[in-house]
Formats: sequence, C-alpha cells, structure tokens
Amino acid sequence: MPRDTSSFPYLEALLAMLGEPRGHGEDAAAWARLETELGCELPADFKRVSELHAPVEINGHLNLHHPATQRWNLAERISGMTEAFGEVEWDGEFMAGDPRPLLGSAELTFGAPGGLVPLLGTDRGEWIFWAPRGVDGGGQVFCLWDDDEFYRHDMSLSEWLYRYLVGEDLFGPNSAAFYPGPVRLKSLPMYSEDTPVVWYGPERGM
Repeated sequence: MPRDTSSFPYLEALLAMLGEPRGHGEDAAAWARLETELGCELPADFKRVSELHAPVEINGHLNLHHPATQRWNLAERISGMTEAFGEVEWDGEFMAGDPRPLLGSAELTFGAPGGLVPLLGTDRGEWIFWAPRGVDGGGQVFCLWDDDEFYRHDMSLSEWLYRYLVGEDLFGPNSAAFYPGPVRLKSLPMYSEDTPVVWYGPERGM
C-alpha cells in the first residue's frame, strides 16, 4: 500500500486520538536491552506510543505491550512469538504476499534484522510485523491474516495504527475492525487481583 504520507503528522494524530497517557512511561534501558537482543532498532514512533500507553488493550482487539513491565512484557512477547512463528513450515507456493523476495531471503525468519519482528497482535489472530530491512533498509510493515496471507504496507507504524483505528482494511479485504466514537482503551492487569480499567479517548467526529 504505497503512498506519499510525508505531509501528514500521523504520530501526533494517533496520540491525539488515544488521549490521556496512562502507560508505563519511558525506559531507555529496557528498549536498549530489547534492541540488543533483536540486533536492530525499533521504530521511534512505535516506542513513543508504547511508552505513553502500554500495556493496554485498544478498541477491544489490539494489545500493546511495554518492554519494562513484568506482565505484558514486549520483549517476552516478541521472543515467544518468534519461537512460535519459527516452528511454522511456511510454504511460499500457498502463501499470499510472501515477504521473502522483498527481504532478500530464501527463508522466512522472525525476531531478527533480516526477517520480521512481531510487535502487535489482536485477539482475532492477526499480527503486525516490523521488517527492519524492508524498503532499502528503511523498515516496512507487514500484516499476517488468516495464518498464511501477508500484506505489505509502505508506511510507518504510527500511520498503520492511525489507519487501523479509523477503520481501514489493513489485514486484507473486509478485515476492518471499526468502532464509531472515541477510541476505547482498557488497562491490562499487572497482578491477578487487579481489576481492568476502561477509559476513552476524546471525541473524534466519527
């Protein structure tokens, strides 16, 4: 989905849509550890959204993790899903949108600079990956839908999140999960006795 988006401030628009920050906050050391483990930097816009709002559930489907929390830890999430995806036998003949040609690799790898880093997931089994070496080494977003359909998006992660929340089909045809009104956010419990708290972003005229 290539387009020129240089003139629109997607990160600012996304943060305005999400409203009051209730996240775990900044932790440069946690990000440094995670990026050292991965062997690559993660997008600055994604890190900013995570710092301000994670760990959180967004609009009932999308979970955003943080690298410095004990539960809902982003590093553990990436590690676990990297192992799970690595056990799948990916068959390019039956796989739509095979990322390997773009990544210049004969094998589909995960959690490494030359492959796909799983950053976000939904309760519908959808996944959002960051490909650090996509688009001439500038990074690229891939989405996995229906277990074997990859969709490439030439955009930043903040643009992807913004477009997801306004109801675009980013995981494939008819895949949108749009809810009119303010964005709904729900805290993810840090302890077993915690009660999740629900709050809403500002009105957004839709």
